[in-house]
Amino acid sequence: MKGKLLIIGFGPGSVDHMTKRAREGIEESDVIIGYKTYVELVSDLITGKQLISTGMTEEVSRAQEAVKWAERGKKVAVISSGDAGVYGMAGLVYEVLIEKGWTKESGIEVEVIPGISAINSCASLLGAPVMHDACTISLSDHLTPWSLIEKRIEAAAAANFVIALYNPKSGRRTRQIAEAQRILLRYRSPQTPVGLVKSAYRKRQQIVITDLEHMLEHEIGMLTTVIIGNSSTFIHDGFMITPRGYQRKYTLSALEQPLKPHERLRKEAEPWALDQSERARARDIAEQALQKIAAQNHQATTFAPSILEVAVSPGVANKTFTPKQMMVMAEIVGEEGTMMYTPDHYMKLEIPTSEPEEVIAKLRSAKFIVFPVGNVLTLKACDFCDGEKKEAIPYAEELQKRIGGISLPKEVKIGFNGCGMACYGAVREDIGIVYRKGAFDLFLGGKTIGRNAHPGRLVAEGIPPSEIIDVVTRVIEEYKENGHPNERFHKFFQRVKQVGGFEYKEDEKVVQIEVPACGE
Repeated sequence: MKGKLLIIGFGPGSVDHMTKRAREGIEESDVIIGYKTYVELVSDLITGKQLISTGMTEEVSRAQEAVKWAERGKKVAVISSGDAGVYGMAGLVYEVLIEKGWTKESGIEVEVIPGISAINSCASLLGAPVMHDACTISLSDHLTPWSLIEKRIEAAAAANFVIALYNPKSGRRTRQIAEAQRILLRYRSPQTPVGLVKSAYRKRQQIVITDLEHMLEHEIGMLTTVIIGNSSTFIHDGFMITPRGYQRKYTLSALEQPLKPHERLRKEAEPWALDQSERARARDIAEQALQKIAAQNHQATTFAPSILEVAVSPGVANKTFTPKQMMVMAEIVGEEGTMMYTPDHYMKLEIPTSEPEEVIAKLRSAKFIVFPVGNVLTLKACDFCDGEKKEAIPYAEELQKRIGGISLPKEVKIGFNGCGMACYGAVREDIGIVYRKGAFDLFLGGKTIGRNAHPGRLVAEGIPPSEIIDVVTRVIEEYKENGHPNERFHKFFQRVKQVGGFEYKEDEKVVQIEVPACGE
């Protein structure tokens, strides 16, 4: 018997705003799969059903689990708040199915049930801010490079769209909303109305109407949707209103309109409705005038600097920053930037600059290793007992040169220890490398945090030094090529069962690590 997948958007969260079909879909399903917060929101509808709930960033595993249960003949509901096709689970479920060779004719039946998206539910609480052309932009850069998000914000701002910002801020992502504000202020008045809605139609609902200049003075988080008006949006009696344009064609207070519908499109009735050639000529004249003014005043148009995020380290084995290096960092970062020391023994810098290449060159001239942050490869090496056990240092440095900082589906940390004590906890990282008895042991799939934290699996012992770089590079290349977006390395290893020629084994023995003299 074939199963069925119901991909359900249940709206903002209250049952009152859930569609009849969404309720029916949940009630008729055998298995309910969703992010744990979403499951809690519809708990009254799922009594007696099998529940599979996971945490944030576990979307891929949820989609895979849903397909698995449907293949067993079950009717499975994959639930999302809002609309399942707007930053929801619909697309991902289809991607997982397609990867398995699914077709509409021969495969599992799929039904996508729409729901009210955040832009709609939040707009209803603010008044009528989305009456004209609008767009949605997610500020989360977990799956989309920030450079691309910036371009989208700029394009939407320049085109005078009403903009709804999803996922504007989280505990770790704090700069994106500030960057978005900075870009928008290039094109819009500081007094542009902005609506902030948190947890629309839920118990902790909060509504704030402010403006573009002061929006960051209010609480903004992952549960907030930010709606930014266009140049016509105004505030009246606590509501945001974006005119559709009726007042240009109709006399809103009159019972009878002075113009007939076919007359309203004439130029004499709408003098602003210039044809494209006239509009282009007007734009050219305006641009020429601005160029002359700029030339006379010797002024050039400049934009506010972007935020450059980089990580710097004094070396792979070296953990000591010199006073000169600290002074260089302080000078480059300035009063507006930030410096943060991380548990991985590097400094994370956020630098306002319009010349990132020049900044990176200055950092490198100060003998820093400079590498990107985010979903990249990070090498975390021990200090090799302050250099006393230095045999493995060249291999750690070569790994950093070859693959350090490369872009990956999710951040990967390589732990590198220079002796069998493994006192820097290499075996608990995504990939652990331990130098012992003149050769290397390799651990794959560790998990450093969480209630189910565990060391990596020992997949090889005694790898010759001449081979370790190529072995690890091959593992990383396979993960880069085949890993799902945002899929952590230990889950990737468990899913594909083999990487770099090393097999994943459920019953792999747990390796006992000697307790080092330093007492870790």
